Amino acid sequence: MRLALLRGADPDHLDIVHAGETLRVLIRRRPTARRLTLRVSSATGEVVMTLPTRTSVAVARTFAVSHGGWIAARLAKMPERVLFTADAVLPVRGVPHRIAHRAARSGATRFERVADEPVVSVACDAPHIGRRVADFLKREAQRDIVEAVARYTDKLGQGPTRITLRDTRSRWGSCTARGELNFSWRLILAPPLVLDYLVAHEMGHLREMNHSQRFWTLVGSLCPHVDEAERWLKRNGAGLHRYG
Repeated sequence: MRLALLRGADPDHLDIVHAGETLRVLIRRRPTARRLTLRVSSATGEVVMTLPTRTSVAVARTFAVSHGGWIAARLAKMPERVLFTADAVLPVRGVPHRIAHRAARSGATRFERVADEPVVSVACDAPHIGRRVADFLKREAQRDIVEAVARYTDKLGQGPTRITLRDTRSRWGSCTARGELNFSWRLILAPPLVLDYLVAHEMGHLREMNHSQRFWTLVGSLCPHVDEAERWLKRNGAGLHRYG
């Protein structure tokens, strides 16, 4: 605490310049950190620098500037973000859909086919398209997850106490000791077998709150496509965070 008082409050970020481009680096100070580290989030594209307790911001800035090339290269490899706007294309259950903005000012958001093209059809004023599409996708995700939970409840002989959807960054699902299941709504963007596997995975934790061999044997007995879903998530999972 005394060091923090002498040093003053840390800024929440540093702006550094590399090759004429300004790069924002978020600062996170951790007492357990033993050295300066940099990472670029594959989910959000945020650049985060972790500082040990005794490292000054001046030293951290020098470190970030010296790694400007590395930061820029990592950011250049990040997939372009896709906002939920008219004519944007996003996957729904693994199938590309275009956002079709209807002229009407109100009406239900729904799936349609236009000239044999699958679309998410949304009727509202243009500034509200993003919220309408996001809300629609969350409802679809909730429906698919609830249906999958019901199937696995029958197989497992027990079910969760609660199901919650969130926009998590570090995990696709979780199970609490109270039997509550949490899932990322972004699973609706993935092929159905991925969502199905994630539900089986978290349902398995209702009986085995670990990742032991007994847990994986249980999940394998519930779900026939564990390996295929895991491979898909490893290759494509981070890309789901670029939508919306």
